[in-house]
Amino acid sequence: MSSTANLDDDLRAAIVARADAILDDRDVMNALIAANDQAMGGNVVDLRGIAMDRLESRLDRLRDTHETVVSAAYDNLAGTNQVHSAVLRLLDADDFDTGLQLLRGGIAAILRLESVALVLESAPTGTAAAPARLGGVLTLAEPGFVARYIGTDMARQVTLRVNSAPAPQVHGRAADKVRSEACLQLHLGDDRLPGLLVLGSADPHQFEPKQGTDLLAFFAGAVERCLIRWLK
Repeated sequence: MSSTANLDDDLRAAIVARADAILDDRDVMNALIAANDQAMGGNVVDLRGIAMDRLESRLDRLRDTHETVVSAAYDNLAGTNQVHSAVLRLLDADDFDTGLQLLRGGIAAILRLESVALVLESAPTGTAAAPARLGGVLTLAEPGFVARYIGTDMARQVTLRVNSAPAPQVHGRAADKVRSEACLQLHLGDDRLPGLLVLGSADPHQFEPKQGTDLLAFFAGAVERCLIRWLK
């Protein structure tokens, strides 16, 4: 028996022993199918091969969908962890001033934001005044400012939008860097005017209108409760 025959026998034995590996290898199976089609000639239509091609295309689409779903799940988990960490950090504050410092520093870092702005409407003093930004985070504004700033359905607690011209009176010096923002309405009680927490991001895709708002609504609720406690 020649060395070529021995090599063929060895190869055959290896294939027989690992036939499952051949079936699991897409490139090898494609090569075998192509060789079979060539052997049959151009006048023969292999329906089984066509069906396999369609199944392979469907498998590719399912794999892409699976990867997209897994990626979205990881993103959602990361976002959940960020919001939970921010809420826990916010609960460390015992008073209003400390809360403002946390919003400006730790909370902004945890949520990876360029700007965190807290807008509180205040009763008019007799003369109209422009919104005043205090301490890098707090903005005092006249009644009605929140509704005008959001400019959409006030029944929604969270408004997401891509912002090409963010307001300096809200975002301060970070306004030039903000490309998307989340506007979180704050209801501080029947005896108080409404407030607004504005989160600004340099990523234009971080706060897009098509995204879900459940996590941000939860964060807004936590901020509301903290503010009510601090402002007593």
